[in-house]
Amino acid sequence: METMIQIKDVTKTFVGKDNSVEALKGINLEVHKGEIYGIIGMSGAGKSTLVRCLNFLERPTSGTVLIEGKDLSEMKDSELRKMRTQVAMIFQHFNLLMQRTVIDNICFPMEITKKPKYEAYERAKELLEIVGLSEKAKAYPAQLSGGQKQRVAIARALANNPKILLCDEATSALDPTTTKAILALLKEINQKYGITIVIITHEMSVVQEICSHVAIIDEGTLAETGTVEEVFQRPRSRAAKKLVIQGDTTPKMEMKGRRCIRIVFSSNSSYEPVIANMVLTCKTPVNILLADTRDIGGVAHGQMILQLPEDRETAEKMVQYLKNRKLEVEELDNYVG
Repeated sequence: METMIQIKDVTKTFVGKDNSVEALKGINLEVHKGEIYGIIGMSGAGKSTLVRCLNFLERPTSGTVLIEGKDLSEMKDSELRKMRTQVAMIFQHFNLLMQRTVIDNICFPMEITKKPKYEAYERAKELLEIVGLSEKAKAYPAQLSGGQKQRVAIARALANNPKILLCDEATSALDPTTTKAILALLKEINQKYGITIVIITHEMSVVQEICSHVAIIDEGTLAETGTVEEVFQRPRSRAAKKLVIQGDTTPKMEMKGRRCIRIVFSSNSSYEPVIANMVLTCKTPVNILLADTRDIGGVAHGQMILQLPEDRETAEKMVQYLKNRKLEVEELDNYVG
């Protein structure tokens, strides 16, 4: 698979008057052509710094960023400007020009690249149709909703036919319904035009909705990478577990039986009343501390956290029962306390 973005041992340190902050610490990542790649982390983890290093809006303190095999650190300023036409970016707060109409906002990046006015206008009309806003061509940003503004920002980002689209918290300012619509639009653009998309977010639901692969950033380090399905089913790092298990790893109120397990259901196992059958077979109840279902790449995946009985033999029998039914079973430490 062709590599579009390669990040090699990237660090970024911000030096202030009295102190320095190491925002990124030895990040190594690869994003392949045509992927929708999620980079997720809590606030202050370093993910927005990382995405700005991908197009050298921030220069890494050390390490290498390659776009289609070309080292950005070796490029002259003019070459970097040309590269950025192929690595477009959309932002949380849209960054539209308020004194320009919608269609003029979309034409703006083509003005910078000196595209003839007529061609730019025709391209802008085509992009407005793609994002479903043809009737808003003459409107101003102040007359649009948040979702419509983000659609204009997406159209503007696509103006110069980029190969890569970077989305920095692009849905954070939107309500859940609008977020879903914007994510569906990004997925459609990815599938129709083959544009590689990198999504920066702090929301696991965004990653699960459209991403194929994910990297988890924690305090400037790369905590974990893998397919979204792998990370959901078998989160290894503390940061991944915190994001996957609804962001809640604080100990629960003490109840009898301290042993807790997390089980993951795929579409194959979600139709069987497996917990009810396990309780009937083992003749002992369990506590369900958490249960939810998520859509990952169009496939339903569920998870449950169970508190098992104190009796060790019964608990082991339950774990074995679940494993025999091909379910992922993970032991959780200190989930109750």
